[in-house]
Amino acid sequence: MAGSIEKRGQESWRLIYSLGYDQHGKRIKRTKTVKCKTKSEAKKELAKFITEVEAGEYIAPEKMKFAAFIIEWEKKYAEKHLSPATITSYRTHLKNRIIPYFGHKNLSQIKPIDIVNFLEHLQEEGQRQDGKSGVLSSSSVEYNHRILRNIFSRAVEWQLIKKSPVETVKKPKRIQKETSVFSQKEATEVFTHLRKEKPMWRIMVILALTTGMRRGELLGLEWKNVDLEKGTIQIKQTLTYTNKQHIVKEPKTKNSIRMVSLPASLIEALKTYKHFTNKERMKAGDHWEGGNYYFLFSSWHGKPLHPSSVTTWWKRFINKNNLRYIRFHDLRHTSATLLINQGVHAKTISSRLGHADIRTTMNIYGHALQEADQEAANHFDSFFMNSASTNS
Repeated sequence: MAGSIEKRGQESWRLIYSLGYDQHGKRIKRTKTVKCKTKSEAKKELAKFITEVEAGEYIAPEKMKFAAFIIEWEKKYAEKHLSPATITSYRTHLKNRIIPYFGHKNLSQIKPIDIVNFLEHLQEEGQRQDGKSGVLSSSSVEYNHRILRNIFSRAVEWQLIKKSPVETVKKPKRIQKETSVFSQKEATEVFTHLRKEKPMWRIMVILALTTGMRRGELLGLEWKNVDLEKGTIQIKQTLTYTNKQHIVKEPKTKNSIRMVSLPASLIEALKTYKHFTNKERMKAGDHWEGGNYYFLFSSWHGKPLHPSSVTTWWKRFINKNNLRYIRFHDLRHTSATLLINQGVHAKTISSRLGHADIRTTMNIYGHALQEADQEAANHFDSFFMNSASTNS
């Protein structure tokens, strides 16, 4: 058994490993094309290749099934380059939708038309898996396209296929649903009912409404990031729960790392709340489980809250007080809409929300911005009416 290399082009080498001959006298060999700058690098790749073949881990590209490649993709790419939360999300879609559709197909035989057919399949009735009627949301369809694009891009990089079948398939259009928000009157009613709630929940909801912070940003917020003298909050991290563990990390984008000003009326409430949490921390003593973290919102012994506990409490709060139901995340949308109605510039709102692009803000809140713009235009009615009466 022997291995050899052949130069195929600029920085391209063909690895050949001979496994002897079959019963008919035909040579058995395994080949693989790699990109290497020097012959020395190619020899190192050959040694790795031989190890893969002898261990039974090598599968010829033309025979590799999509499901088998997913295992390689997870091990060699996803686990090293994607966040735990993203991997968990990708795995859910792979298990429930993508692998059942493509898993049995050879990787090299999947064509653009197969991707198109799959995306159309997702938009058919009955594809929802949450028990609800209707079709899958456009954002979910677009997300599956994104996952496939990532997977096939790696297959091209590793020279298992020459071209990604996703490359020429147009990304599905995401239809921005009109957000469900509280009116100013409803928001005021929420504040009224919050007086009866525990300090932690009261402050959390008020912060969500006044700053537009995401749930993960609220749960990851530490007291060291709150400046009660300047009246600002630095949003520098987010908290997620993945693989049965809490993970504190930086937000996805640079724009999500931001400083948000607080209303003066909230600063005094936060001072009172900090005094309360300091007493609770002292009371916990040796039972403290927060480690080096001192979150604004946690269990009595400092352990981070599970994200679902916020959703559960919010639903109970809504039902108990006979309020119109909106998601906890919609408090963020309510915050933005209330600012729009007060005439605050979209750029300022975009910065407070941590959007990477003002166009994101315009797309999400286009309806509210249009209404505010019409209201602004109406102010000119009195101007022209007065002008007309003066000239008559």
